Amino acid sequence: MTEIVMPDLGEDFEEATISFWLVEAGEHVDEGKDLVEVTTEKSTFNIPAPCAGVVTELIAIEGESIPVGNVLARIEEEL
Repeated sequence: MTEIVMPDLGEDFEEATISFWLVEAGEHVDEGKDLVEVTTEKSTFNIPAPCAGVVTELIAIEGESIPVGNVLARIEEEL
């Protein structure tokens, strides 16, 4: 199981807001596919899947501010 965490977005940002999910729980994703769009005070970022597999859980909800390092979702990796 791979946990997708809020990455360090630089410029001393300590959190970002979930704009919207680009995938749903149960959906298969390929490595590199964008999973979620997040925004800070200055920028918008897409967070890609670090591996191929099935999204088993979306933990963060749209509109929620998530600190850097917190888990956003989980992917069950393909073997």
